[in-house]
This record gives sequence, structure tokens and C-alpha cells, in this order.
Amino acid sequence: MIHPHTPMTVRRPLPEPVTRADDPRYLEAVYAGVLGKVIGVYLGRPVENWSYQQIAAEIGDVDYYIHDKRGRMLIVTDDDISGTFTFLRALEDYGFDPNLTSQQIGQTWLNYLIENTTILWWGGMGNSTEHTAYLRLKEGFTAPASGSAALNSIQVAEQIGAQIFVDGWGMVCPGDHLKAAALAEQAARVSHDGEAVYGAKVVAALVAAAFVEKDISTLIDLALTTIPADSTIAHVIADLRAWHATGQDWRRTREQLDEAYGYHRFPGQCPIVPNHGVIIMSLLHGDGDFDRSLMIANTAGWDTDCNSGNVGAIMGVRNGLAGLEGKDWRGPVADRLYIPSADGGRSVSDAVAESVHVANAGRRLAGLAAMAPKGGAKFHFSLPGSVQGWTGPVRNRGGRLVITGPGAASTPTFIPPEAKDMVTGYVLVANPTLFPSQKIVADFEPNGARIRLFVDQYDEY
Repeated sequence: MIHPHTPMTVRRPLPEPVTRADDPRYLEAVYAGVLGKVIGVYLGRPVENWSYQQIAAEIGDVDYYIHDKRGRMLIVTDDDISGTFTFLRALEDYGFDPNLTSQQIGQTWLNYLIENTTILWWGGMGNSTEHTAYLRLKEGFTAPASGSAALNSIQVAEQIGAQIFVDGWGMVCPGDHLKAAALAEQAARVSHDGEAVYGAKVVAALVAAAFVEKDISTLIDLALTTIPADSTIAHVIADLRAWHATGQDWRRTREQLDEAYGYHRFPGQCPIVPNHGVIIMSLLHGDGDFDRSLMIANTAGWDTDCNSGNVGAIMGVRNGLAGLEGKDWRGPVADRLYIPSADGGRSVSDAVAESVHVANAGRRLAGLAAMAPKGGAKFHFSLPGSVQGWTGPVRNRGGRLVITGPGAASTPTFIPPEAKDMVTGYVLVANPTLFPSQKIVADFEPNGARIRLFVDQYDEY
């Protein structure tokens, strides 16, 4: 029976299961997950930490990008994106050890974070969970002590931060939800403890299992095997499933979630339990549809960009690139993302480049050689629809970037002028990726058109 308030969703073919890192479809599945992550973050960022009531009154359903309505930029620095892909570098730095430890991942924090500048919310000791953990690491406490409740208190240790960074651990373990959860736990314990760790394990397990399993209920069953049955996270999931089974509208489920597990039930700036509940609610009521799942995650309020980013990653892997075709999610994004860290050469990046890094980490974990599309070319456009940060009259045609009309097509090699003064709370620092001594090599097929290369620059920063 279809509930009268539940809109019909468009059924698109789901991708075939990807069970191994050597599957030729693995990279594309990762790419869909990375795109889902960044689309979700960009969608939720303008209403982050708004209440459901405020969103309903001022916006209505958040079912497409609203940055322009809020006077914001679409492509912004955000901890959900930069932390996800920076902390995953622990795998590369420690030889793709399948038994990677919290201590090693904690060292990665110290290696790549720029204090009071990049990735984290630097809200101070005892206020920001991640900042607290960073200060503990600096003091000489190794992970997992750095994130422990015994050292930092339950209030600090059970916030949302561990959950928002773990999608990559699921992507490097296609079909292996147990391994994904194990790695996610090691990553989570750098900064968090208790229920926050359980939430992180569930999200990572959902991402990993989504490569092979498409039934939402079964995905949740698999993820639940990774955490204690008597945990609060397990209880909120059980309640959400029971409420959903009645056939009621998602808004009624959100009311029940708020009543039983809302912010008033848990201390701290951004507690894990209610926000994890939004993720599960969005998956259940989203009915397998990418668009609807993200709409619910963002319209429900609380930490919208974090929850939407996790839902986007899960649904991106589950539904594949075809699942992103309901609306023009990809066009405005053009694969663009920022990952500011102490490695400034990776700060201005794109979804294809990061997908190759993630997929290669998954391959190396499986004992396979890394891939290098088109011989390692920076811009290879080998993934369907990819433009790798190029904007202008361009589109991908069969793995080649095609200029579709008159105008300038370009991609940034440093901080774009429009981004240098953006106010997001997360600073963008970068090194140039192109220097005067370097050569640009490109192949063109003019087909009668006039083409010339150009460099656009600004002299003062």
C-alpha cells in the first residue's frame, strides 16, 4: 500500500554488484559514491544546524541546491569532504596495512592538519570534539586515548564527528562490511568513543555493503551486525524501522525521532544519536531513490550537510551514476571539491581524482596494483559524464572533453579568485598545481573550429 503522502519514485536500473576491487566497474562505483558525498554536502550546507521548523517555514522541502537563495557559493570548503579524503591517506602512508591502527591514523591527523586552519571545526578544548582530540594528540596522548570518554568525557566523545569522515573506509572495502566497520572503528577512535564509534561503523558498513546489496532493509541488517545489540544506536535503528513499518509519512517518523532521541535528550553541540537517526530514516523513507533520500535528510534539520553527505555516499554507491540522473545534480558541481591540508598540492581537486585515489587504496588493500587511467594523465575524463573541474561550454563525450560552443573552457590550478574570500568556517589553503617552468601538453581535434590556449591569472592575493 502506498501512503497518501508518499510521492512515487522513479525506478532506475540498479548497477550490478561489485564484489571485488579488481572488478572493472569498481572505479565507477566509487566515483558514484564520491559524487553522492559531495552533492549531499553541498545540498545541506546552506541550512546546516537549522531546525526542521525553520526549514519548513523558510525553505520547504530541500530538494535541490539552495545556495543561491542563501547568498552562498555552491563549491565550498567543508570538513565532511576534506576530512573524509585526508584521513584516508593513512592507508597510503602506512603501506596499505589491512590492520591499520588508531595510533597510525592519529599520526595522519598530525601530519596533514594545519592547526586552527584546515579541515576541523577549531572550537576549543571540551567544545569541539575533533579539536579536543587534536590537542590530546599534540600533548602526547596516542589514539585511541586521544578520543576516549575516559579522558574527554562522554559528552565530548559522543558527538557526530566520527560518523561524518568514514565513507571512504567503506569505499575501500567493496562488499566487505565487516572490514569496513573495523577500519572505521580505528579511524573513529582517534577522536570519539562510545555511541559515536558505533554510528561510524554502521555508516561505513552501509557504504561497503551497498556495492553488493541493494535492498535497504538487508543493508541495515548487515550494518547492525557490526555493533552491540544493546547500544543506543541499535535501539534508535530498531525504533525507526518499527515506525517506518506502519506506513506513515516520514514527517511523522521525524517527530517520533525528535521526541525519543532529539537534541534535548543528549548533551553537546552536535550529538551522534539523533543525527544518525536522520540517516537511517532517510534511507528507510527514501524508498531507494537518491533524490528523495537526500530531500528527507536535509529537510529534517539538525546537521544537514553531514547527514546528507553520508546518505549521498551510501545511495551513490548503491544506485550508481544512473541514480544521480533524476535532477541535474552533477552539472553545477562539475566534479569540483576542495581538500585543504598540509599537502597543498591536493587542495584544489576533483571527484575523479579523489575516486582514483580511493579505488587505488581499495586495490592495494586487496593486493592489487594501482591503476593509472590514460597513463596517469591528470585530466583523463575516463569516467562517464566526468569533466574534472572544467567549466564553460563543455561536456564529456566518450571519455573526451568536448567544447560544445563558443566561449572559454577552464579549470583552476590554484585557489579560484571567487573562492579566496569565502566564509565557511573552514579555510582553503593551497599550493599552485601549475608553475611557469612546467609544460602543458594537450591534444585537440578542432573540427574546423578555432582554438587557442589561455592562462587567466590574478597578481594580488
